[in-house]
Amino acid sequence: MGRAFEYRKAAKLKRWGHMAKTFTRLGKQIAIAVKQGGPDPDMNPALRSVIVTCKRENMPKDNIERAIKNAMGKDTSDYKEVTYEGYGPHGIAIFVDTLTDNTTRTVGDVRSVFNKFNGNLGTTGSLAFLFDHKCVFTFKKKDDVDMDELILELIDFNVEDEFDEDEEEGTITIYGDPKSFGAIHKFLEEKGFEDVGGEFTYVPNDLKDVDAEARATIDKMVEKLEDFDDVQNVYTNMKPEGAE
Repeated sequence: MGRAFEYRKAAKLKRWGHMAKTFTRLGKQIAIAVKQGGPDPDMNPALRSVIVTCKRENMPKDNIERAIKNAMGKDTSDYKEVTYEGYGPHGIAIFVDTLTDNTTRTVGDVRSVFNKFNGNLGTTGSLAFLFDHKCVFTFKKKDDVDMDELILELIDFNVEDEFDEDEEEGTITIYGDPKSFGAIHKFLEEKGFEDVGGEFTYVPNDLKDVDAEARATIDKMVEKLEDFDDVQNVYTNMKPEGAE
């Protein structure tokens, strides 16, 4: 198994934050999807994908419908996807993914946390060599599907040959080129897979091991960053507990 697969298996793409924070993040994603493709999920693949993720995160149906309705009457044109990169304590690389309508506020919030933990906020792209940008799709597995054949069919979309299977949930998770997000989503739906949820992630390619005290500090820093509503996800290259 490859480095990225082992990392994901151990980390489970861990996110910090409580339920309300998760719903806020998903609400923004719904708003952007509606703005780009309209409020009808049947005609908007991006919105369908976000809704699947919402359901997977146990977001109530009423909340999803309310978010779609609110998005129709809200100006989301000012929302921007902005990433912030830098080093936290113990030399751990930290990648902060945000969705904001006020970059001045957001960069101030992010910088305040880096300063509090004696970190250094770098320039955009400064950590690109440490992280691989991926699109991630999770969908219900079909009993009659040969995964080796499916992955072979997905090679044209630069999908990795390694995948994650959750036997308890009955789902498969694949990883591919972010530029092929739409094509992969369309392919999976046309193949009849159900509950196809997709998103983007950053996978570190240079894991750094730390002791328990350092791990606790980094975890606390990540929690502080994810307390901000503008922050969507935080990624680090800290080696997860249990990773080989």
